[in-house]
Amino acid sequence: MEPAHFSPLNYAVLGGYLLAMLAVGLLFARRQKTTEDYFLGGRKMPWLVVGMSMYASLTSAVTFMALPGTAYRENVAFIVVSFASVLVAPVLVTLFYPFYHRLRVTTSYEYVAHRFGPRARQAVAGLFILARLGWLGLVIYAPSLALSVVSGIPLWGCILAMGGLATAYTVLGGLAADVWTDVVQFVLMLGGIAWLIFALIQRAPGGAAGILDFARAQGHLHVADWSLSLTAMSGWVVGLGYFFQLMQDYGTDQLTVQRMMAIPTARGVTRALFFNAGVDFVVIGALLFIGLGLFACQAADPNLFPAGLASDRLLPTFILHALPNGVSGLLIAALFAAAMSSLDSGISCAATVIIHDFLRPARKAPASEAHDLRLARTLTFALGAFATALAFYVSRFEHLIEAYTHVVSLFNAPILGLFLLGMLTRRADFPGWAAGALAAIATTQVVQSFTALHFAWHFPLALFVTVAVGYAASLRPGAAARPRPGLTVWDRHHAPL
Repeated sequence: MEPAHFSPLNYAVLGGYLLAMLAVGLLFARRQKTTEDYFLGGRKMPWLVVGMSMYASLTSAVTFMALPGTAYRENVAFIVVSFASVLVAPVLVTLFYPFYHRLRVTTSYEYVAHRFGPRARQAVAGLFILARLGWLGLVIYAPSLALSVVSGIPLWGCILAMGGLATAYTVLGGLAADVWTDVVQFVLMLGGIAWLIFALIQRAPGGAAGILDFARAQGHLHVADWSLSLTAMSGWVVGLGYFFQLMQDYGTDQLTVQRMMAIPTARGVTRALFFNAGVDFVVIGALLFIGLGLFACQAADPNLFPAGLASDRLLPTFILHALPNGVSGLLIAALFAAAMSSLDSGISCAATVIIHDFLRPARKAPASEAHDLRLARTLTFALGAFATALAFYVSRFEHLIEAYTHVVSLFNAPILGLFLLGMLTRRADFPGWAAGALAAIATTQVVQSFTALHFAWHFPLALFVTVAVGYAASLRPGAAARPRPGLTVWDRHHAPL
């Protein structure tokens, strides 16, 4: 295959998109008067807009490229994630968000402060920042590398374009700018997915039926194997692992909670969560079908992709080589959209956590809103610059989903464990959880380094170790007294907070 050239028209399309995102930040810059305006949009964002933003934020370019690559390389077992997303929504609505609304939190870790004390709040907030910054470097680096390899655009230019522009409009407009740019990016991502499906159906022998028939014959529709294999990906592995991972993503992760708290009513939060689950159901299936379409097209035309091309780079390669000039620029913009929507949300929520969970509790006297608003913008800029710089160094993993699972298993599983211990038990305490978290992090490192356990098992394993060791350690003699009423499911409805 000859190298692709990113045409002037493609550059114009991509450049126009990036400038439009910056314009949104400028539009909202003058509307931010307080930190609540900056971090929560004044708690008056429409639920549908927030639902779109939440999905765009969590569906990074890693997902956009890795799911088709997984279907191409292995099978479509990840379709089970779409069912897990629907099943986890009622848990979120009934378990997590009633606590957040009653406490009127800005960060989810304020619940942890009420339940376990300030040390626990800072510990879990610190884990969140570590996980989010590592994830941000990945979501910038991955699409930048893929685009650079297949188009000839310098890697540094791709990284700086995504990191710099997303940081700029987030610094200017805060959460409101994040949310409304995410809506544009949400529409662009869905439009790009629809166009790719149409293009693959037109190109593949036999159309959609031909794609599915070929995938079935080659074993790529392999979802019905519900064995509990520890080394292969199957329905049970994906369903179990991602049910808990989605619980973390949507129930405790500040990236999501910050958006949910910007909705004025609990009913709006419920609608946004179920909207997100429905979209997840459709989009995951569509991305996996794209992977099967690439697999069928490659079989029909062996010269479609260069020999040895990593599966995570198949999609951008197909976009640039097989789609019309201008359209390919629009779909590359969709990849940028997926990365930028994750970056803007990540740096915004990390800045929120630093101010609300570290700086404000440590002050002896309150600062003015104007001071904290300037501080929020400064932190957002610094975090964006750090994440962009980190993207230059993220190159360890060959497969993107595996890299993402490594990060979330190491840090996010202990975070979810703390919330579950706090909400579901009266006996758990912070020292007990700390023992469980250390055991989980050590176990995850050993398993990932020295065993063949499939990466989809890493998150549920780390969560199980955190909860089991954390609860057992909390039963030690002389453990702390039970929490005050209203902070667990056993007494949430019987006593005031």
